[in-house]
Amino acid sequence: MTLTEKTTQKKKEGFVGQKMVVLPPNIKHNIAGNHLISRFHVVASGFYPHAIYHDRERKSGCSEYILLYCTSGSGTVTVSGNTSALKSNHFVILPKNTPHHYKSSLLDPWTIYWLHFTGKSADHLYQRYSELGPEPVFLAYSARRIEDFDQTFNLLANSFEERNLEIVNIKYLELLANFLYAQEIDPLTPGRDKITNSIQFMKNNPVNQYSVKDLAAQQHLSVTHYSKLFREKTGTSPNQYFIQLKVQTACQYLYFTDKSIKEICLELGFSDPFYFSRLFKKLMGLSPANYRNQHKMD
Repeated sequence: MTLTEKTTQKKKEGFVGQKMVVLPPNIKHNIAGNHLISRFHVVASGFYPHAIYHDRERKSGCSEYILLYCTSGSGTVTVSGNTSALKSNHFVILPKNTPHHYKSSLLDPWTIYWLHFTGKSADHLYQRYSELGPEPVFLAYSARRIEDFDQTFNLLANSFEERNLEIVNIKYLELLANFLYAQEIDPLTPGRDKITNSIQFMKNNPVNQYSVKDLAAQQHLSVTHYSKLFREKTGTSPNQYFIQLKVQTACQYLYFTDKSIKEICLELGFSDPFYFSRLFKKLMGLSPANYRNQHKMD
């Protein structure tokens, strides 16, 4: 593959750590007859981490509204020929039935949560969004928001049973309201839990190497105070927690990619492949090679 071919490659799915659920047609039909959620419901939802080459163009638009929420990295969104940057801690809602094109940056790939939603109330919600201005909207980082996204997604992925779908869509509506009415809900934006913020920072940056001193400084805390608060919240040390995240990321690389174990080791900040392998086996119960052999995706 030439450099030109590589930089123009498009990829819609297949990112390490991705999550996605799309409702089948019969479930959409059932929702249309449910008076509780027919006016607002989500028909697809997903999470794409570090989504390099993510590039989606719909020349005729989409029949649903689309929320894109960027938690790290950046990209661009074009609607009816007008292009805007979508950066970390910003969101955009794409209008239905309108040509659009969005893509992740090649140099700083975005991590995004996304929703496709519809229903008669969706039109009113989009109107509220349009009142916020023509550009993607800044939203102060909230670990609670990420937790709500993940929890609601997991509920949707678990079951399409009617009662479960009612709970899911009520929660998604509340989540969307927190985007659209953020100023009214929390006009003063009080300080957030620093350890929760630090954990999310680790989750967003598992391929980087940070010392406890770096992590404490990032939250404007002393190493001693940061370590004490971290252990009180998680029951473990910052180093151990970060190592566990790195091993989880290594599992995803072993499962989804053809990277060699040495390449994965170096990418996750481990200079000694033998140390990495021993650490991996201690936490996962088998070596990286055996893990790949047992779990490699066909």
